[in-house]
Amino acid sequence: MERYEIKIPVSAKPTDTQIKKIQDCFAEMPIDEVIAGLNFAKNRWAAKDAGVLKVGRKSIINKEIHSVTSEQAQWRLKNWKMMIANYRKLGYSYPTISRIKKHFVDMSKKRSK
Repeated sequence: MERYEIKIPVSAKPTDTQIKKIQDCFAEMPIDEVIAGLNFAKNRWAAKDAGVLKVGRKSIINKEIHSVTSEQAQWRLKNWKMMIANYRKLGYSYPTISRIKKHFVDMSKKRSK
């Protein structure tokens, strides 16, 4: 099997452990998969650096309940079937929707000031 060597300039000196990990990845995985992973990591890093990275259920729930008043929460609970349909159109899972509802129930019990 023919072996090739790649030289890449980096911004910081990698540790021996990091070098070993990179070598293992290139040795075990096909080069196309390594490139796909690097592309994903680059895009994620760019989004994180720009401050727009919003992943996970917690950020979805925070986005939905942010700035909702007690009255708005009560209205959403009264029209819950319509809200479920809208959330499903957005691609939210049922566990996420139920967590949003739980927050609305808590908010509706509190009086808005």
